[in-house]
Amino acid sequence: MSVSQCEEGGLSRATPSDNTQNLLDDSTKPVPTGSTPEDQASPVVDEASPSSASSFEVLDMESAHAPYREVQPHWFFCRRADDNTSWLPFSREDSDKLENAFTNIRDEEKDVVVAVEGQRYDVHVKERKRYAVYWEQAPSEVRRCTWFYKGDKDTRFMPYPEDFSKDLEDAYKKAVTLDEWKKKLEFPTGETVILHNPKLIMQYQPIGLQDDWVSSPSEQTRPRTVKRGVDNISVEIPDGEPEKVDHVVFMVHGIGPACDLRFRSIIQCVNDFRSVSLSLLASHYKRAQQEGQVGRVEFLPVNWHSALHGDATGVDEDIQRITLPSISRLRHFTNDTLLDLFFYNSPTYCQTIVDTVASEFNRLHDLFKQRHPEFSGAVSVVGHSLGSLILFDLLTNQRKESQAREGISGEPGRLNCDTLEQTLKRLGLQQYLDVLQNENLDLESLALCSDSDLKDLGIPLGPRKKILNYFRKKWLPEDCRTGAVCQGPGSQVLPQVTSDQDGNDSSGLPPQQSQLHRPLSVTSAVDYEYFDVGIGQTNGGIAKGQVSIDYPQFEFHPQTFFAFGSPIGMFLTVRGLKCIDPNYAFPTCKSFYNIYHPYDPVAYRIEPMIVSEVDLEPMLIPHHKGRKRMHLELKDSLTRMSMDLKNNVLGSLRTAWQSFARLPVAALPPGEEGETTTESNLEETQGACDEAESAESAEERDHHEIKMGMLNGGRRIDYVLQEKPIESFNEYLFAIQSHLCYWESEDTALLLLKEIYDNLGVAIEQPQQ
Repeated sequence: MSVSQCEEGGLSRATPSDNTQNLLDDSTKPVPTGSTPEDQASPVVDEASPSSASSFEVLDMESAHAPYREVQPHWFFCRRADDNTSWLPFSREDSDKLENAFTNIRDEEKDVVVAVEGQRYDVHVKERKRYAVYWEQAPSEVRRCTWFYKGDKDTRFMPYPEDFSKDLEDAYKKAVTLDEWKKKLEFPTGETVILHNPKLIMQYQPIGLQDDWVSSPSEQTRPRTVKRGVDNISVEIPDGEPEKVDHVVFMVHGIGPACDLRFRSIIQCVNDFRSVSLSLLASHYKRAQQEGQVGRVEFLPVNWHSALHGDATGVDEDIQRITLPSISRLRHFTNDTLLDLFFYNSPTYCQTIVDTVASEFNRLHDLFKQRHPEFSGAVSVVGHSLGSLILFDLLTNQRKESQAREGISGEPGRLNCDTLEQTLKRLGLQQYLDVLQNENLDLESLALCSDSDLKDLGIPLGPRKKILNYFRKKWLPEDCRTGAVCQGPGSQVLPQVTSDQDGNDSSGLPPQQSQLHRPLSVTSAVDYEYFDVGIGQTNGGIAKGQVSIDYPQFEFHPQTFFAFGSPIGMFLTVRGLKCIDPNYAFPTCKSFYNIYHPYDPVAYRIEPMIVSEVDLEPMLIPHHKGRKRMHLELKDSLTRMSMDLKNNVLGSLRTAWQSFARLPVAALPPGEEGETTTESNLEETQGACDEAESAESAEERDHHEIKMGMLNGGRRIDYVLQEKPIESFNEYLFAIQSHLCYWESEDTALLLLKEIYDNLGVAIEQPQQ
């Protein structure tokens, strides 16, 4: 009987029919020889010729008398990747949970759902389907596997369908119990499984179902290897993940739907990054894990590309209508990836992007809390490429809790003390009360109106200016009313001022910092008469030049923002920002790390925009094995050697000068002028040598003493990875790869883990070499 390949792949023929058991019962009857291709092949197998038995284990005939033991099942799930289909095992812990649920389930009960893989997936046991919890993904098939097969061209063993495995197990049990081997299981499609002995079981396919491209009859009759139980096949069963979650990290992708050179999605890349982090936790926090201090860090992907290019926006259809038909592949790549940069600079589509990212953050955070009610840790965010710029702009425009509570609808200032009628009367514009009331405008909604809105209502220019000027004076801080820059050219976001009962600013910050922390929630047209739209900024703000949209708020305060291969510095400079005020910090995020590969063509630095008077090298990220890469160590050794040589030369000159200076002094009578000259020369020489010897240490000292502002709490911001030796031979050859290397970088993952667990008071351990 043939074995059918499931929809996901695995087997190549149809599943066994209901008459399989009858064939099993008749397996003791003699079978005519020469009637099938399998009969022709069986003598070759019995003789254990090199073409058939040499690839199997040595036959142990004594094992035929071993008592029958029930096979131990293991659960697998199917994964599709393009045209390739593979079956991957669950961890032993998850497989045991699924087996227990399968054993205890009743036919009349509803389907049982088991959470697996760190509760990122749910398995419906009866349905045999695996569903993703946090992201959109097609369900995958699940199997309770006991028997496996592997052909000559297969790279790994594939599981048989459950019903066929059951038939094989019944035949195996009968053969072991009766000690009768060399039995054939024939199936209606012509396929045959022969149980030669407990360790040699083969499946033969009929010639009619063979590949037409095979070259010889020997290849047509080549059998498949059949194995019983997962312990007899070469498969790596993953270790289970710790149940305790110490920290959650949301990861945002950059341009395009693919995140690496293998064109994998953000989900697959984040899965790799999570696996790397689990391996590093086991090696660099081994003792803390054994003592229960450390669990794991959960990494969850945030996808905004599908929302932007989905049917809701229709942007793909619009772009396709104007795309030229030539070089179609290149144009498709451009439309699907590079255009994301232009979309982000468009107010229409930028609003879609930031709304998607923020809503995904809030949705994932709520869902995670529901599935992990005991979780009390913090949350961090990661952005790659354009994703880091999206997060930077969102974090820049977050509000603190006090500001979020007060909001627009609850200003404690003087705007709430008056009604619309009283305000218009104070301005001498009470004749327009009926016009505004007919449009259902109250004082709050009137404050949101632009000049064009008021003009559409038929209000003349003079009254319009009075109304706009009134709200501007009441709502804007003093530095914006006097001409300082609050937003850059084209911006429509007006900062809102919150005040206490005395009308004073309630942010508790100095005037310059206060502006940076004000909520940016009021969308209105900008009257450039009241704004300095030049480059100079006196308030240290960095929101200049952002697209005129309403930035949504997160339901949590991120602990750390990690930027991978980030163009933030370049975008800020293009927006017209020359420097970042050292006193500036994100309103709701304490730390910021700019991580990049030295050959990444998209990455830019941040520190020179904060400390421009000092030329500082970025911080070198340590190698995860506790040392520098060999070629970098060699480079440092050569540098030290040249420095030592320089110092030795200066030391030799100093010794020679001292000898030269001492001899005449002993022969001449003491003289004040001579002594002074000699001593001064000696001091100058000594000073020059000391200066040369301490140059390197002073430079290192300066690196640690310089404060990098408050963006990362006074600590360094720019961190550079160590390039691999092969990458150092040709920087241009590995440029694109360098921009996509972060998802599988152990050094990057270890830097994240160190920052996370340092905040939890858990020190990193040096792994054993």
